[in-house]
Amino acid sequence: MTYAIVVESKTGNTRKLADALARELGSEVVTADDSQVDAAIDAAGTVLAGFWCDKGDCSPAAARVLAGLSGKQVFLFGTAGFGGSAEYFDRVLGAVEKHLPDDAELLGTAMCQGQIAPASRGRWEAALAKDPEDKRAKMMLATYDAAAGHPTEADVAHVVAAAKQALGR
Repeated sequence: MTYAIVVESKTGNTRKLADALARELGSEVVTADDSQVDAAIDAAGTVLAGFWCDKGDCSPAAARVLAGLSGKQVFLFGTAGFGGSAEYFDRVLGAVEKHLPDDAELLGTAMCQGQIAPASRGRWEAALAKDPEDKRAKMMLATYDAAAGHPTEADVAHVVAAAKQALGR
């Protein structure tokens, strides 16, 4: 079985998962914006498609890759800085799956938390400086702190195990 591991990663979280999958499967990682992405997908029987969560969905670049996976077996994996619950991940995956063509075969999915870009912390700290009682800013800072260090080794192991199970390995 030949695999293409295609990833779109804004902060490196999803790339970390892709690199672990590549090591485990003996494959290469191709970024969604790489000029060779179409050739890698065409040569593969199965595509492991990685995305970062962008407002409850994948980014437009990842959506374009997914839309081009007609006739492929697909495993979706992703990261989300703002969620650590299975329910949230299921909602995100439901939105992302809609980008796949009808004839793509979804083998499985996995998500984990990823750390949030440092610039976000500054925005929320500034909001608290203006209004120390800003509940949303307090919640966002708590979320930022909870996401720090993710994906962890356990997160990576979870995604790799889910992929191996979906691929029958």
